Formats: sequence, C-alpha cells, structure tokens
Amino acid sequence: MRKLLILTAAAIGLTGAAQAADITGAGATFPFPIYSKWAEAYKKETNIGLNYQSIGSGGGIRQIKAKTVAFGATDAPLKGEDLTKDGLIQFPTVMGGVVPAINIAGIEAGKLKLTGPIVAEIYMGTIKKWNDPKITAINTGVTLPDANINPVYRSDGSGTTFVFTDYLSKVSPEWKSKVGANTSVQWAVGIGGKGNEGVSASVKQVANSIGYVEYAYAKQNKLNFALIQNADGNYPAPDDKSFQAAAANANWNEAPGFGISLNNQKGAQAWPITAATFLLVHAKPEKPEEVQAALKFVDWAYKNGDQLALDLDYVPLPANVKDQVRNAWKGVTDPAGKPIF
Repeated sequence: MRKLLILTAAAIGLTGAAQAADITGAGATFPFPIYSKWAEAYKKETNIGLNYQSIGSGGGIRQIKAKTVAFGATDAPLKGEDLTKDGLIQFPTVMGGVVPAINIAGIEAGKLKLTGPIVAEIYMGTIKKWNDPKITAINTGVTLPDANINPVYRSDGSGTTFVFTDYLSKVSPEWKSKVGANTSVQWAVGIGGKGNEGVSASVKQVANSIGYVEYAYAKQNKLNFALIQNADGNYPAPDDKSFQAAAANANWNEAPGFGISLNNQKGAQAWPITAATFLLVHAKPEKPEEVQAALKFVDWAYKNGDQLALDLDYVPLPANVKDQVRNAWKGVTDPAGKPIF
C-alpha cells in the first residue's frame, strides 16, 4: 500500500525529489486527501510543490522534533507543556470525521446502526459476532450474519487512533479504564493496517470486518459504513453538515495550540467522532524561509481551499478561527526575532 501512496502522491507533485522551493511536511494520513487537492491547486498557481509524507501522526511529530521537515502534521494535538518544551506552534487546518467502515455482505452504507459502547465492546473482544443481541436490538429489519467480527485497527502511531479512542473513552467507562485514549493502544483483538490507507484496504479485503477511517477514505474507496448514535440519541449520516454541527459550539481557545476535542458533542445532527487536524512548526525555525513558505501555503488554503475541502466532505475552519491562527503565527520568528509571516 505504501508504494501505491507514493505513486499517487508523485503524480500530483506531492513527493519524490523536491525542488528547491518545495515545501516539506510529514505526518497524519487523516488529511492527506485534502492536502493533496490543495497542493495540486497551489502548484498550478505558484509553481511551488508540496513534498508531504503521509506516514501517520506519530511520524509527523518525530520528524518536526528532529527538524527534518518544515511542518509536522498530527490529528492528536500536543498539550501545552509539550509545545513549550519543544518550541513548537500548533494550529488546525481543517476538520473531518472518523467513521466505522464495514464489510458485511448485503449491508449497504448507512443501514447498520451502532452505539459507542457497542463499538468499544467490539474492539475489546466482548462482542464477537455481528448477530449479537446488543447489535440486533437496535437494527430491526436488518439481517445480520452469524459471523465473527473482524476488527481492524491502525498498526502505526496514529492521530486517527487518538480521535477514535478518545471518543470511546468518552462513551465507555470500561474502555477508558482498560484501554484509554492515545495514538497507540494495546488492542485486545483484530488485525492492524498502516495508515488510513492500510485500514481501508484491509476492510475492503476482509469479510465481516470493521475499521475506523477518515470519512474521505471511506468515500474514495467506496467503503460501506455504519451509523453511530450521537450524544442526542440520533443517528446522523456522516457528511460535511454533521461534522460542522459537531464543531458549531467549539471553543477553540479552551486549550493551548487550539488542541480541543470535538468528540461526542451535543447537537441533533452532530456526527459523534469529529476532529480537527493540526500542523506543527518551530517557533524559532533554523530555516525560517522554509516555514514561511509553509505558512503561505496554509494561508492560501484558508483563502482558496474551502470548496475543495467541502468536495471531499471535510469542514473548513470558521473565518474567525482562521484569523486567530494567523495571529498565532506572529509567534514564529526569524533569528532576529522578527515574525516571518
């Protein structure tokens, strides 16, 4: 799958040998589809490419700390003390949703209903079959097989895993106490896949499977998905409107580096597993011109990339949040202490 990703990226100038002016970044697979679209449009307009390695949030954090890229990308926001310790500035770029992709013969997208606690039990191995009474009880009229459930999880350090396990920790006390929320956890059952790409491929290949992926991957790979009961007791469809509903009441200033959780938000139409994805840059970069180029790219995406995001069912940031982010960029300075943007 890794080879396929490189070939796909190379076709749009995202990877391979970088030109002198190309922007370098690495990390989260969650936003890779929209970063690809933005990069393609930006290169046509400016002739500046983006060399982005879609390697997972853990890899992005490691690379930005090692100063091998202009920016790191993560779906699991770093805490304030970690940002301070490593001299990093963190900010969101776009929002999206995580969905439970499924491969059950005869079950189309949106026809199966699940709750957060049921999903937690599936991944803890206590619900083992698709026709378990807890699942059939909320799926009247749906014929579910007497088949073992095959959970699929991320094998790499992953912000998508953090978003998913953070959600399960909010809705299942047992999950919170036994497994918790992190970019990598100890899975009780299942098979691993690398990246959103790997999980999508495994779900597609393995019968009676379930895996958590960013919605754009489910959509692009034509994966079926289950609906999840939200905090208001409803089962909304995952799309840009339900992701926006989850973010509607967000207070972006309640955590350093805009690192808020949008999981399990109140709202009749709110999709329960919704998250922002973030970039990390050094506050005092050794190569300020490279970080300046990265910030110019993000600024362009803020101004010109909203429709491209919506086309992939991501949710653009509100205008006031974009302005708050631009204000935060004043903290990125050259060796003389002058803001680079």
